[in-house]
Amino acid sequence: MITNLQDTTTLYNGVKMPWLGLGVFNVEEGQELVDAVKFAINHGYRSIDTAAIYANETGVGQGIREGLHEAGIPREALFVTSKVWNADLGYEETLAAYETSLQKLGLDYLDLYLIHWPVAGKYKEAWRALETLYKAGKVKAIGVSNFQVHHLQDLMEDAEIVPMVNQVEYHPRLTQQEVQAFCREHNIQMEAWSPLMQGQLLDHPVLQELARKYGKSVAQIILRWDLQNGVVTIPKSTKPHRITENADVFNFTLTDEDMARISTLNENLRVGPDPDNFDF
Repeated sequence: MITNLQDTTTLYNGVKMPWLGLGVFNVEEGQELVDAVKFAINHGYRSIDTAAIYANETGVGQGIREGLHEAGIPREALFVTSKVWNADLGYEETLAAYETSLQKLGLDYLDLYLIHWPVAGKYKEAWRALETLYKAGKVKAIGVSNFQVHHLQDLMEDAEIVPMVNQVEYHPRLTQQEVQAFCREHNIQMEAWSPLMQGQLLDHPVLQELARKYGKSVAQIILRWDLQNGVVTIPKSTKPHRITENADVFNFTLTDEDMARISTLNENLRVGPDPDNFDF
């Protein structure tokens, strides 16, 4: 049972990963970003997710340093994720990209490093680089993002290490049931990006009805649905009241009926690119 913001899931290698974190997609460098990261850490968040392509690792790093200092907690108390971009997929290129991300973030290591997209013909060499980083103790856990079942199967044919995490677009209109079943079977932790469908679900009548029933916001209903489905979630916000609201999902439980009702909203509808039809 997940009961508070600092509860963790244990990845198959023993590393503990918080169930809920802060995403910073589409947040530009600047004070707003620094303040958001700092506020989240002070509010009890222990997971921050960024990526090289977001072009905001420097500000995220500053927010982390200031947040850790203000909260009086050590670096080890925080779980930091970044991702290697498509242009840097390749053995040497990925190793270099990791060092660049570390430098921008001002960190000695990452807790999780992901391949951002399954670019055909490139992700296996990139994965070999992630395995090297992991075996050298430079990163606590490695994984992938936006991988469909066939990508995971293909990767695992040659991989020494099975991915620990698969971060995918996941929300009530895109439940990714096949991916989730495969991840469960292979002890790969699934993680949701864009859990709120970039705000497009906030006026959905079924979700609004459930929000009234539980005395919660639609966002809180969706995030609770994620957690009860065993999916790590990283809602993005820079507004303190939203960061606070998104974390207030540990004092209620959706019934099995309501969980199933939310899942029936699935339309296989994406707000982001389709991993199988994306111009990399």
